[in-house]
Amino acid sequence: MIRPVPKRRALALVLSALWGATAVAYWLIAGVTGDRSGMGVRMAATAVFFGVGTGLILRARRELLRELRHTWDIAATAQGVLVRPLPPRVGGLDVAAVQRSADPGAVIGGDVYEVLDTEHGVRALIGDVRGHGLAAVPAAAAVLGCFREAAHEEYELHGVLRRLDRAFARHLRRRAQEERHPAVEEFVTLLLLEIRADGVLRAVNCAHPWPYRVGVGPTQPLSDAEPLPPLGPFPLPEHIPVTHCGRMRPDDALILHTDGVTEARDDHGRLFPLSETLTGAARGRPHTARYLLHSLESALLHHTGGSPSDDTALLILHNDARLFAPLPAAGQASQVVHPIP
Repeated sequence: MIRPVPKRRALALVLSALWGATAVAYWLIAGVTGDRSGMGVRMAATAVFFGVGTGLILRARRELLRELRHTWDIAATAQGVLVRPLPPRVGGLDVAAVQRSADPGAVIGGDVYEVLDTEHGVRALIGDVRGHGLAAVPAAAAVLGCFREAAHEEYELHGVLRRLDRAFARHLRRRAQEERHPAVEEFVTLLLLEIRADGVLRAVNCAHPWPYRVGVGPTQPLSDAEPLPPLGPFPLPEHIPVTHCGRMRPDDALILHTDGVTEARDDHGRLFPLSETLTGAARGRPHTARYLLHSLESALLHHTGGSPSDDTALLILHNDARLFAPLPAAGQASQVVHPIP
């Protein structure tokens, strides 16, 4: 909670204003009355008035700046708990990520991500809550908090998605009770990705853009399978399809992103060319996660003139340690339907 400005600091501002007003009134009254006697004394007194008033104002300004810095530190700490800085390595994978809020001064918004090393493999989430900026933070918090538990506890990805759906439904019910109207327009798109110990890639997609794969082959989306609807407006189907996307090959990098990246426009209304930018970055120096992230973020900020109009998030997972054996041949992603008990 942001603390209100203490009364003593507000009082300092009031006293400063009154002191300055007294000095101005003193000088004006002397001028109106036309009394020129003791002009030097009045000028000296006015100078003292202004000097003391300036000191009071500067002191009040320092107090307010100190309060503002303290409030910013509290907000930054709270935001860091929600979107925690990712470690450089998770489960042996090279990791880099960035999130930008459309609200000036805000660190977080409706675009969220997380990567966890679990006993079921490395599990990653990237999501996009409807809306942007601080208004989308409560829904984003509900999704992230649930994922951080379910990713460890659920053996299958469809079980994780079920848990997320229930958590988001509870958030919508609570919001409807607090605001006294149904939150029918709120929804979240998300992608769940699992990289097992043998490099097998599996994903569940709820209306989210598919990640790109960058490696020795062509730069292309991880899959073209039809995604599920977003969480919120529609119930999940009885059988949830899990998409099998082959295996993560040596030197492969997966680029997870939100639509704030692909829908970013320049001054002429042109969309950000993500695929072309990734292809160009892959031809450069060895594409570590940090290098790919820097290349993409720099290109995106240049494209938008430094101020994207929507929340954006980028998450890079790179197999730099050659953890997994290569496939004999790149296969087409398949989609398997898993029944829910």
